[in-house]
Amino acid sequence: MPEGHTIHRLARRHRTLLVGRRVAASSPQGRFAEGAALIDGQVVDATDAWGKHLFHRYDDLWLHVHLGLFGTFRDGGSPAPEPRGALRLLLTTDEHWVELRGPTACDLMTGPEREVLLDRLGPDPLRPGADVDAFTTRVARSRAPIGTLLMDQAVIAGVGNVYRAEVLLRHDTSPFTPGREVDPTTLRAIWDDLVVLLRAGVMAGRIVTTEPEDRERPNGRPRRVDAHYVYGRTGLPCRRCGSEVRSAPMAARTVFWCPVCQV
Repeated sequence: MPEGHTIHRLARRHRTLLVGRRVAASSPQGRFAEGAALIDGQVVDATDAWGKHLFHRYDDLWLHVHLGLFGTFRDGGSPAPEPRGALRLLLTTDEHWVELRGPTACDLMTGPEREVLLDRLGPDPLRPGADVDAFTTRVARSRAPIGTLLMDQAVIAGVGNVYRAEVLLRHDTSPFTPGREVDPTTLRAIWDDLVVLLRAGVMAGRIVTTEPEDRERPNGRPRRVDAHYVYGRTGLPCRRCGSEVRSAPMAARTVFWCPVCQV
């Protein structure tokens, strides 16, 4: 599932392609036909992202998209290609096209309805003025494992499986530690690190969490095999101590950790 950096990157991309332009909207698949008809011929006023949720504003309506595990966006220069397959939404302007396939959610909502959705989400480290105290307070009051809490979008919005595993390794914290037992200084450091890592992900278009000195090849652009400390590395050596990386199910996904560094 795309993590928060991908959604913010899409919001920026769509801002460049669509904002201020009148769009033709259609749903070749038919599943969003009524919604597409309501925004067809409208001007895109703004784009926005909060966690894993993407928004386009059309006057008093908001297009809301959650990509889920299988959703994808594509775009290009006009004319748009002939629609094929399960194409949920096609937006076209005189210069560009944007197509959406396979999202978990694609719907229209009013401003108040959007606020109801946002009220259910935790703070997003990528948003200016994000409420870090809301994050630390929710974690500090919970007996749930910190590895579970980081995946709870009501606690912190935008963090997914990769960032969860990597930020906990970077701060020597076991994913199984109850939230209320995480040192407050460590918890704040985890938030601050996520701000840095997510911003880097927006800029690079990929997740890189390793420091140069921990990579097999420290110079140049990080290779894919050098990008992560523990994520996807079950049975391989921890990049910091050499111990065998472990994995286990947690919060409906697989969590990865070093049993020596993260105690």
